[in-house]
Amino acid sequence: MKRRRNVAILSHDGKMHAQNPASSTAEPVADWRADAYRRFEAERTRPAADLLARVPQDARRRIVDLGCGPGNSTALLAERHPDAAIVGLDSSPNMLAAARARLPRVDFRQGDIAEWSDPSAELVFANAALQWVPDHIGVMRRLAAELPARGCLAVQAPDNEDEPSHALMREIAATARFRDKLVDAAAARERIGAFADYDDALSASCDEIDIWRTTYVHRLAGPDAIVAWLESTGLRPFLNPLDADERADFLALYRAGIARAYPPRAGGGALLPFPRLFIVATRR
Repeated sequence: MKRRRNVAILSHDGKMHAQNPASSTAEPVADWRADAYRRFEAERTRPAADLLARVPQDARRRIVDLGCGPGNSTALLAERHPDAAIVGLDSSPNMLAAARARLPRVDFRQGDIAEWSDPSAELVFANAALQWVPDHIGVMRRLAAELPARGCLAVQAPDNEDEPSHALMREIAATARFRDKLVDAAAARERIGAFADYDDALSASCDEIDIWRTTYVHRLAGPDAIVAWLESTGLRPFLNPLDADERADFLALYRAGIARAYPPRAGGGALLPFPRLFIVATRR
């Protein structure tokens, strides 16, 4: 069986306009907030579009969007495959409400993406979701094995755990003020593996495995915009266990560290490099 594997490292530039930081001390943050997530929707949707662009353009009768969020990635799938039956799966009621309002004809369901199974799905799409799943490589192996002939598994995952933005979260969490409550915070998200880890997991089922890593460089308005971006995603496991006062103190320390790690640019704003892993695996 002949297998084709492409591994590349690319770099993109992305810009965004100034944003107002959201307060995180006035309400609970246990559920995902679609409004906070969608504040940066253009930037978050770009990787989904780049991932879909590398998916073979076969006709698809059934598609699932795992971790569909507020439906931004699902909208791309619906545009390309208007005749397909599409299921959007997410664990967040808030995200699903936003997705249903956006795409009322799509079948959005609440559920655990780690447990989902449907061997009839010809395209399984997971944009910035599987990094939250325990043993995500094992889950990908199972999903690939369940694909029908010419079925495709397309995955994008943030690969920024070693960036200053995320190292700073762990550093603050380890201080005396927070370490008891945040001892497990870093474990909420799995680290991304090596290219070979994914190739090994998928090659038993898929003939074509396309793996690449892209570093997007977002020009944000400054530290407040960077914090606002991360409050709706990577910071959630660190903020959820804290009460309002602790959350405010954590964010004050985090913002100060972000200001040092991402200094202002002469042309305005600050640059936030954001590496992401992409995988498209197709079964013959």
